[in-house]
Amino acid sequence: MIIIADSGSTKCDWALVQPDGEIISIFSTMGFNPFFHTKEVISAELFKNRGHFPPLKKIEKVFFYGAGCSSPEMNRVISDGLSLFFTSSDIHVDHDLVGAAYATFSGEPGIACILGTGSNSCFFDGENIREEVPALAFILGDEGSGSYFGKRLLRSYMYRKLPEELRNELDKEYTLNKDEIFANVYGNNKANVYLASFMKFVSDNQKHPFFRKILKDGLNDFLDVHVKCFKEYKEVPIHFVGSVAYYCRGILEEAMNENSMRLGAIEKKPIQGLIQYHLDYVLEAH
Repeated sequence: MIIIADSGSTKCDWALVQPDGEIISIFSTMGFNPFFHTKEVISAELFKNRGHFPPLKKIEKVFFYGAGCSSPEMNRVISDGLSLFFTSSDIHVDHDLVGAAYATFSGEPGIACILGTGSNSCFFDGENIREEVPALAFILGDEGSGSYFGKRLLRSYMYRKLPEELRNELDKEYTLNKDEIFANVYGNNKANVYLASFMKFVSDNQKHPFFRKILKDGLNDFLDVHVKCFKEYKEVPIHFVGSVAYYCRGILEEAMNENSMRLGAIEKKPIQGLIQYHLDYVLEAH
């Protein structure tokens, strides 16, 4: 049996798959990011969810794709945490951007993008993955992401720039004040997740002119920085994974049309695509 995992900073999806392609189960835990979580935190969370897994000796391989897994040092944090739980398994750790490229691969070269809690992009031709600009995370970058739009919302709220009807609705759903916001943003190692938690409110109200403009501007920022950096951007399909792309598809499609870009697949979660990619391309190689 193999396990395929796709982890953002908020949530990790796990798939238990037989070599013949039978999917035993798919479930979720908290997300693991080596910038925010130690190997001890990772193993403790897995042991807490022990009931979701079969007898561990039956698990031959674990393929883990995660946010923050962008260097050997960061990958080792995840691998060490997984090894404390999957003691008999062969463990492979790679970037969530690689997972996005695999999950959306359609048989032709394309640009794979992440628009979830954070944002990123790469070019994948079926063999090689190429990045052009780095992901700068939620303080310096993450254009078009949930944390990006959450930050815009909170800033507008605190500066009293949010239209009254939206402010009233926000006050009904959340108890917000400066001290609470500061504690969660400046005193919390999950500030990106906290900011992204407000994306649902933005998405639910995306037809309001105020949020429509913020969304359009933010998605254009993403396209300008993370898609136009590839010389092939007008020639190949551009694929997306993540809840922001999924729930704001209409505005994203509009922005892409205005930039002469071809929309490919949009997947809220890449786990199903990852399963298929591994069955088609990876398992025989391993």
